[in-house]
Amino acid sequence: MSPKAIAEQVVEFNEGFNAEIGPDLTAVFDAEQEQLRALGVPADAVRVGDQIVDAALLTPTGDDVLLLDAFGGSPAVVVFYRGAWCPYCNLTLKTYQEDLLPALRKRGVELVAVSPQTPVGSEKSVAQGDLEFTVLSDPGNVLSRGLGIVTQPTAGARGVHAQLGFDVADSNADHTAEIPFPTVLVVDADGRVVFVDIHTDYTSRTEVSLVLETLDLLEIGVL
Repeated sequence: MSPKAIAEQVVEFNEGFNAEIGPDLTAVFDAEQEQLRALGVPADAVRVGDQIVDAALLTPTGDDVLLLDAFGGSPAVVVFYRGAWCPYCNLTLKTYQEDLLPALRKRGVELVAVSPQTPVGSEKSVAQGDLEFTVLSDPGNVLSRGLGIVTQPTAGARGVHAQLGFDVADSNADHTAEIPFPTVLVVDADGRVVFVDIHTDYTSRTEVSLVLETLDLLEIGVL
C-alpha cells in the first residue's frame, strides 16, 4: 500500500475537527487561511541559491547547537513547523518520520525540524510523533526571521485558540505569537539552499514525494 499523502490526511482531519468545533469557529480559520493565501510568500523570503543562515538553536534538552553543526557536514532537509500545538504540524512530522526519514537515511541526508517553541515543546513534538530525527527550537524566530518566513496568527484565529484553551505565545520561547510559515528547505553539504517550498496556508504541506523527487533531480545524497 502506498503511503498516504499529507493532503489526504489533512482532508480527513478537517472533517472531524470542523465537526467538533462547529461552523462559526471553522469560518474563522477558513478566513485566516484565505487571507494567508492571498498575501502570498513574502518578497524577502529565502530563495534557491541563498546560503543558509547559521543560527544558534536549542535541543529538546536545552543544549545550544548551531544549525550547520546539526547537519554534521551532510546535505539536509530542514522543516520549519509552528509547534506541537498545531495538528497539521504533528501529522506532517509523523509522516516524515514514517515515509521520509528511511529514504533520507539511505542517502546520507539529515532531517532537521525547527520551531520557535520552547525545548519542552520540542520534546513534546518528539514524543507525539515518535520522532527519531533532530528537532530544534529557534528562540525568537532568529533563524526563521533571517529566512524571511515569519508570520503570526490573525487576531480572529487567536481568539478561537483562546476558546479552545491555548495561546501560541505560551508555547513560544520568546512568549510572542510569531511562527514560521510551514517551509521545507533542501540544503547541500556546503550550506547552500537548493530547494525551497514555503506554504503560507498552514493546512498545506510539502509532500514526501516532492522532497524525494527533488533529491533525485539534484542528485543529492545518493550513496
